[in-house]
Amino acid sequence: MKKIIAILLAVMMLCAVTACGGEGGDAEAYTVGICQLVQHPALDAATQGFKDALTEAFGDKVTFEEGNASNDIPTCATICNGFVSSGVDLILANATPALQAAASATDSIPVLGTAVTEYGVALSIDNFNGTVGTNISGTSDLAPLDQQADMVSELFPDAKNVGILYCSGEANSKYQAKVVRECLEKKGLTVKEYTFTDSNDVSTFTTTACDENDVLYIPTDNTAASCTEAINAIALPAGVPIVAGEEGICKGCGVVTLSIDYYELGRTTGQMAVKILKGESDISEMPIEYYPEPVKKYNADIASKLNITVPGDYTAISD
Repeated sequence: MKKIIAILLAVMMLCAVTACGGEGGDAEAYTVGICQLVQHPALDAATQGFKDALTEAFGDKVTFEEGNASNDIPTCATICNGFVSSGVDLILANATPALQAAASATDSIPVLGTAVTEYGVALSIDNFNGTVGTNISGTSDLAPLDQQADMVSELFPDAKNVGILYCSGEANSKYQAKVVRECLEKKGLTVKEYTFTDSNDVSTFTTTACDENDVLYIPTDNTAASCTEAINAIALPAGVPIVAGEEGICKGCGVVTLSIDYYELGRTTGQMAVKILKGESDISEMPIEYYPEPVKKYNADIASKLNITVPGDYTAISD
């Protein structure tokens, strides 16, 4: 009888260990919601990097619920509210409007942003010190804006008028436009902003901007990133070069950019998520992380068509 009891106890202990997932809780499963504002190469790369980092850490124990808002900001709210209702373990908010929607949807589920330029601006935090201090953290795609402004005078020393083209609905685009404008005006350049409300009026404002300026600057604007073909169809024939805030925009319609690697940015965000899900880090104490070494890149095809000679410290964007 004692032998039978001992066997039963051993079986029960084995079941308990299996149910707990063994040491470290490796068998625990996680569901992660991903809200991406719009489909374009930069945001797609960030999402992929994020997923790869989590999959490497958890294998098939992590599943993803993905929603793409197709650049419709109210849809971001619908997606994030759906994640809250389904009880996901963590939310990735890819781009500023997605982050704002996630912040409104929950104050308890961990939210990580990526491809968000300035969290203080996005979340209306005065005197932002680099740590949100709530259920929100993440990574920033901000490359030094003063260095981007320097590209204008470096490559186009004869330019007098610069147009800044961006979507009025994107808070971080407004922030970038303000900083770059101040930098350019200090150089004695005349700067004017051209703001479209959505993809439907991109062509109209691009045409006006090209008619009135020697050079255009486009920040890391998601609407512009999804409309580079339309922008290029106007700017290239007009002979107006574009300095872009990120590589995807530059590849589609720009001449040069000071850009980051969005895939690696996404991986960094994923590594943050792993620490949160494993209980190794408290998201309220995690500072926003930045891409360490932005790279000067250029679009060889557009530079050639505009007869622009690019300095030797720029790297050609690969196809």
